[in-house]
Amino acid sequence: MGIVTPHDGTAEDEARLAAVAARLDAIINWERMKRTAATRFSLEPARDLCLRLGDPQRGLRVVHVAGTKGKGSTASLIAAGLRAAGLAEALYTSPHVVHLRERLRLGGRDVGAGPLSRALEAALDAREAALGEGAPAGQSTWFDVVTVAAFLAAREAGARWIVAECGLGGRLDSTNVLDGEVCVITNIELEHTAVLGATRERIAFEKAGILKPGSSLVTGVPAEDGAGRVIDARARELHVPVLRPLAGRWDAASIAERNRALAAAVLDLLGARGVRGGGGLALAGDGLTPRVEAEARLPGRLEWFSKDDVPVVIDGGHVPASVRDVLRDLEAARGRSTPPVVILGLARDKDLGGILKAVGAVTDRVVCTSVGSDLHFTPPEIEAAARRAGLEAETAPNPRVALEHALRLARARPGEGWVVATGSLYLAGALRSHLTNDDSPRRC
Repeated sequence: MGIVTPHDGTAEDEARLAAVAARLDAIINWERMKRTAATRFSLEPARDLCLRLGDPQRGLRVVHVAGTKGKGSTASLIAAGLRAAGLAEALYTSPHVVHLRERLRLGGRDVGAGPLSRALEAALDAREAALGEGAPAGQSTWFDVVTVAAFLAAREAGARWIVAECGLGGRLDSTNVLDGEVCVITNIELEHTAVLGATRERIAFEKAGILKPGSSLVTGVPAEDGAGRVIDARARELHVPVLRPLAGRWDAASIAERNRALAAAVLDLLGARGVRGGGGLALAGDGLTPRVEAEARLPGRLEWFSKDDVPVVIDGGHVPASVRDVLRDLEAARGRSTPPVVILGLARDKDLGGILKAVGAVTDRVVCTSVGSDLHFTPPEIEAAARRAGLEAETAPNPRVALEHALRLARARPGEGWVVATGSLYLAGALRSHLTNDDSPRRC
């Protein structure tokens, strides 16, 4: 049986989802709070919640994706490859850019408001019952509930496969109730150090926690560096084979090339494990045609628009290496010498100095803004750091005003000016709402 294609839902479905989202937002949400070493992370609440809902994840074959950058795009490519082969798949990613339904895609479309609200209600009801019993599921967080509800909705829709992106780390992430047939660790950079550890090696240990006996690993982390050695040591302990596409060429490859190489390697491995598509042919990476790749694109990832005839690119890159690579790839795609005007907003747990260094390598002008959360740097804080880094900077109180300023500055540039917004998927989401009405999205 194929997957049940979701629909956007009726007004009643949307009202029901809004009500259940309000109920969901009443419980702890670490995505919207400052995370420290004391932050509670455990798999037990998610495991107990799954059990109370009939372990919906047990009926799904799994590809599990971790990493610092590129994991959402890589996961989406893998899911698109499964779908193109005729397999009933679901895709679970986080965070969402515009609306909650983005987090679960069924058959290539965002889950409908009706199916998602029903799954969330079931998960929240199970949490409340566990709370009354003093059971682990009573301590489920916002992300625990959303994750388990996604598994439930995927099963109810008839999915046979799920490609799941880790939310934070891997070992103690809510998604690690899954057993991946193939696991992916895209790369390792310093991020969420207060929770995951202060070194790439420690972070690699956390992300390698998704490996399970019987799985295979595809990774872009080089074998010769410290993080790669940690990952390989864990793989040896579990007798997990490791495959590294683009070995020796990883640093020179574009972001798109890296993501595609990882996804193609996963599909090849699944084919070698005997997975066949609807036509009876073994699954293979060469099924990632340009059409399939286009269908896999996620919002807020190297997404191009034209606003008042000025090219605008939004990307959620939020670590120095990813921002550097994004700007490098954009320069190559543009093939022009005019530097962009950069809109920058990011959370306080990010490396502001490192990101400004990456920005300064390609431009001299920054518009500093914020989505308004206490967890984010204020525009004046970013401006002061930018000026110390030798950049011309100005502030904007919110993303809409930042976009207006950046467009004005871009038009004043010699040649053809353009705008890049980076630093946060939350910033990308806030800007996207001002770009989708009458503008034309495309990709480089």
